[in-house]
Amino acid sequence: MTLMTPPPLNQQEDDEMLVPQTEFADGPQPMEVAQAETATAVDAQSVDDPPSARFTWTIDNFSRLNAKKLYSDVFVVGGYKWRILIFPKGNNVDHLSMYLDVADSATLPYGWSRYAQFSLTVINQLHQKYSIRKDTQHQFNARESDWGFTSFMPLGELYDPGRGYLVNDTCVVEADVAVRKVIDYWSHDSKKETGYVGLKNQGATCYMNSLLQTLYHIPYFRKHDVQELNRVLCEKLEDKMKGTVVEGTIQQLFEGHHMNYIECINVDYKSTRKESFYDLQLDVKGCRDVYASFDKYVEVERLEGDNKYHAEQHGLQDARKGVLFIDFPPVLQLQLKRFEYDFMRDTMVKINDRYEFPLQLDLDRENGKYLSPEADRSVRNLYTLHSVLVHSGGVHGGHYYAYIRPTLSDQWFKFDDERVTKEDIKRALEEQYGGEEELPQTNPGFNNSPFKFTKYSNAYMLVYIRESDKEKIICNVDEKDIAEHLRIRLKKEQEEKEQKRKEKAEAHLYTIIKVARSEDLLEQIGKDVYFDLVDHDKVRSFRIQKQITFNLFKEEVAKEFGIPVQLQRFWLWAKRQNHTYRPNRPLTPQEEAQSVGQLREVSNKANNAELKLFLEAEIGQDLRPVPPPEKTKDDILLFFKLYDPSKEELRYVGRLFVKGSGKPLEILTKLNEIAGFAPDQEIELYEEIKFEPNVMCEHIDKRLTFRSSQLEDGDIVCYQKPPPMGSDEQCRYPDVPSFLEYMHNRQVVRFRSLEKSKEDEFCLELSKLHTYDDVAERVAHHLGLDDPSKIRLTSHNCYSQQPKPQPIKFRGVDHLSDMLVHYNQTSDILYYEVLDIPLPELQGLKTLKVAFHHATKDEVVIHTIRLPKQSTVGDVINDLKAKVELSHPSAELRLLEVFYHKIYKIFPHNEKIENINDQYWTLRAEEVPEEEKNLAPHDRLIHVYHFMKDTTQNQVQVQNFGEPFFLVIHEGETLTEVKMRIQKKLQVPDEEFSKWKFAFLSLGRPEYLQDSDIVSSRFQRRDVYGAWEQYLGLEHSDNAPKRSYAANQNRHTFEKPVKIYN
Repeated sequence: MTLMTPPPLNQQEDDEMLVPQTEFADGPQPMEVAQAETATAVDAQSVDDPPSARFTWTIDNFSRLNAKKLYSDVFVVGGYKWRILIFPKGNNVDHLSMYLDVADSATLPYGWSRYAQFSLTVINQLHQKYSIRKDTQHQFNARESDWGFTSFMPLGELYDPGRGYLVNDTCVVEADVAVRKVIDYWSHDSKKETGYVGLKNQGATCYMNSLLQTLYHIPYFRKHDVQELNRVLCEKLEDKMKGTVVEGTIQQLFEGHHMNYIECINVDYKSTRKESFYDLQLDVKGCRDVYASFDKYVEVERLEGDNKYHAEQHGLQDARKGVLFIDFPPVLQLQLKRFEYDFMRDTMVKINDRYEFPLQLDLDRENGKYLSPEADRSVRNLYTLHSVLVHSGGVHGGHYYAYIRPTLSDQWFKFDDERVTKEDIKRALEEQYGGEEELPQTNPGFNNSPFKFTKYSNAYMLVYIRESDKEKIICNVDEKDIAEHLRIRLKKEQEEKEQKRKEKAEAHLYTIIKVARSEDLLEQIGKDVYFDLVDHDKVRSFRIQKQITFNLFKEEVAKEFGIPVQLQRFWLWAKRQNHTYRPNRPLTPQEEAQSVGQLREVSNKANNAELKLFLEAEIGQDLRPVPPPEKTKDDILLFFKLYDPSKEELRYVGRLFVKGSGKPLEILTKLNEIAGFAPDQEIELYEEIKFEPNVMCEHIDKRLTFRSSQLEDGDIVCYQKPPPMGSDEQCRYPDVPSFLEYMHNRQVVRFRSLEKSKEDEFCLELSKLHTYDDVAERVAHHLGLDDPSKIRLTSHNCYSQQPKPQPIKFRGVDHLSDMLVHYNQTSDILYYEVLDIPLPELQGLKTLKVAFHHATKDEVVIHTIRLPKQSTVGDVINDLKAKVELSHPSAELRLLEVFYHKIYKIFPHNEKIENINDQYWTLRAEEVPEEEKNLAPHDRLIHVYHFMKDTTQNQVQVQNFGEPFFLVIHEGETLTEVKMRIQKKLQVPDEEFSKWKFAFLSLGRPEYLQDSDIVSSRFQRRDVYGAWEQYLGLEHSDNAPKRSYAANQNRHTFEKPVKIYN
């Protein structure tokens, strides 16, 4: 591994899959793996020209790596520790996944942040120019401590030795990192710095924010009712504004017209149609600038040959078809077609090509070449650029922001959600053209390639304003131009904002007092809370000035609750060492005479702004407040909960003062009265002691004194009737301790079938302490399955929201809680499968999915083979022979390893199956053709693959598809003879086969063959091992619909129908 210092990185842009590494690329997620490296944090360097460096990582035995993820050694750039993280087989995608990771993120101080521009590269060891490099920038923090590319490059390209990315099974990865000065967006005051404010991102709303800012900064448009604007943005603008005060305004600003025409060449006939537009869709691909796009827009198409135009009364005629503009609107919106559908790859792609746009746009150029004959030539169609809307990222996601000149002055502003910054014209225009940027080498002494970056941030929408209309459009907006309901709403919001600011500024002058009463306990216990007494966030709170005396506060309580001041008694709450929170002691008269602020400081060692109190208020028989009983040193205030085992119900029933020297026997009659029991009903008493981390609830000896049982003020006593003995009535939780234990560990689990992993199928109420067997038995019982060992469970990945890749092994975890935890998060989802054999037995077997290709029938059958792990490939073949239909009884079978439409291996019969991986490679079984069994001395067995050329990334690459196969070629055999045998083997119709091209491919480069070429002269090697480096390529289009019979490979044309047998 080497570390070099390259030239500094300049502006780089986001790629389409810029996400932190997760097991699902659906948005930013935190790291899901524990950090292996720990180190002391290094302070950020605030420098204008920060350091940069290149780190090279050489990975040996790459194709045989078993680890799902792999970290590089730690390297230091800019005083920070970094490392590369890769997923050699993809992060739940069929691409290599690669990220830059902050190596010591687990040990950095709270609130750390660092900003870096970086690129990641997989080196092509045969041709440096074909190295794949992707670059981006990111502000790393605790939540996003790694960033990069989930779909860096297709695994098929990476693992193809002919491509040059794996040479001698070695992969070379490079990271170029430049640490930038951290931009403190949190302290950036947009209004102070620029005079403008941004819009908060409400969750993936940056695209809308950029558009709203653009529209808002067209002042003429700003006068419109925002409620109307909200509707017109969601529905057709003109329809929704009919009948309102702004009817017709949208059309006046944005509507233009063009004429579609078809004009016959040989007869006097012309058809025209006038159409309106609110924006124009301009091509980017193949166009260097806006003018080239307009040229293409009005380009004349000739209708001739098979595409003649049917003119009325003239029949089929040669014709010219085109578009010309009748008029352009005052505000011209140009949508740049950055996103297109790629038919070759059957997917949407983003066009990042360089595309220039001028500050001034003259649409009258070249004598009005874009205008129709009836256009008003007195109108000068000279436009000035008002705003540039930018998309940063790719087709799968990204970020939107806008560069705007609100007054058309020389000053540009960048509106990026809530952040507004001043920018220069170069940043707003040239740097949004897209394309590539290559930086000069500043360290020529080092052997490093130039830094070249694809700009993934580029303009996707342009807004121009006509020069002759700009005074009217960029007009002054006075308060009278704002709708009245908006002025009222804005005034109210401003007052609320001012009130919050005032409260925040005066917060040190106030104390929050939270008052809990018996009514709160009655309402919450058994519903919201089961342990302790109350949730203080749900009781009445008062905001009281600190200098006010507590006695004055009591007057406010009297008004609120209707309890006279002299009948109120307040208790302080205290947090005990066992983490419970209980009323501790009543306030003394001396304390009540103090100020609220003094009382809070005495009572609250945590030094927060809250004072928590319990209001003891007695209600007499006439439901009127009465004075609280006098409390002596021997009196203990106890709170009582009643438990009903049959209903599994716990509720609050009241509080009592008891004598410390007294015994529970003395209050049994009173407790029965409170509960509604008979006076002599026998009851059991328990003390609720604590509930974290474990429940502690102990039986109270009714014969001992309260003091002997160590009961004190604020303690909780739970009581119940004794559980029934020997009766048919069975309770799940017969006593208070078992019920509290159940409530503490209760877990409702949502179960999903692994085959339908997005849908909840049923829910079970379980305990976190349930063992593996308990859970399996409950699931089996619910499904009506007799044998719980046939249930296989899989945990849930909280980050990807998908099942984890590996199921839970039989008794592989101790408790349900272990099944639900995923790093620092806990899920409530489990997936299940019903197996055809017990799981312990299955785990002793190796399961392989083998695709059997029938020799004569046009079909593929998928067989699931289960054999003991020590079995060999020969055992697999023997097992298959008993299941498949052979062309003749003595047919021989072979097992192949196929990966991305190439054959990589013929398995020897004596190879052990334990280490064979069918998760990424397809195992294909087929009969050995008779012609291969008796090769003549000069015969060659060659690989034959389907391919087509892919011209993405500004270079021609070969893309394989379909089913690969072997072919025997004979000495002296011409391509014509070989073609005849291939056509017969694949049964391709003559018309289609005539379009095919044939090429000899070596290291991914095709050399096209002529019919007279001797094919065997190109293939000098006799063995088939490693022969994928040279193969006969069949070039033709892949028109078949995509389907999949293996988890990680798309199957294409020239495949046989698939059947799946388990």
